[in-house]
Amino acid sequence: MKIPIMLVNFEPRLFSMCLLLAVLAVLAGSAVADEPVSHPSARLLADSPEWLQPGHCVRYEEGGGGWVMTEPVYYLQGIVLEAAVRTLRTPVCPEVPGKQAGQYSRAEFVRLVAAQPCVAPGRPVRDEQLGLVRLRVIDWETPHARRAENVGRLYRGLFLDQPLHQGVEIELEADLLVPCAG
Repeated sequence: MKIPIMLVNFEPRLFSMCLLLAVLAVLAGSAVADEPVSHPSARLLADSPEWLQPGHCVRYEEGGGGWVMTEPVYYLQGIVLEAAVRTLRTPVCPEVPGKQAGQYSRAEFVRLVAAQPCVAPGRPVRDEQLGLVRLRVIDWETPHARRAENVGRLYRGLFLDQPLHQGVEIELEADLLVPCAG
């Protein structure tokens, strides 16, 4: 019994088509790579929840951890003025040589948090879509203990380095906020 042998003949036209498809696939991949990365905050605003509409009360909270001895909850409460998805260029994360984030001073910590989201040094910067909410502050409670200095955005009457007072406007990512209770 003879086994038929088939020879594959790559004609120049077939080879050209395969090469063209490969080039198109690479170009399509690079076009997708240039698309802005969408953060959870941007996806949340895309759903347009009612509680993030202008005029609604929202809260930003920190603390509250622990099972037996629960930490206090510190908060900032405000009225939504505007919510929008914006595309921003991510900066390189600031570093303090010889220190880890837990060892940062308040100023170093604020500089790091204000740069968020950021990319690690040596990585390429990119565009990212963020869902940002601008709100007018109406109430707050911040920690004063020194151990809270580089733990969160709220500290000693400040939001990062901005003094809190009635009517001050701040901007936060949508996924960091919750609706006010009641």
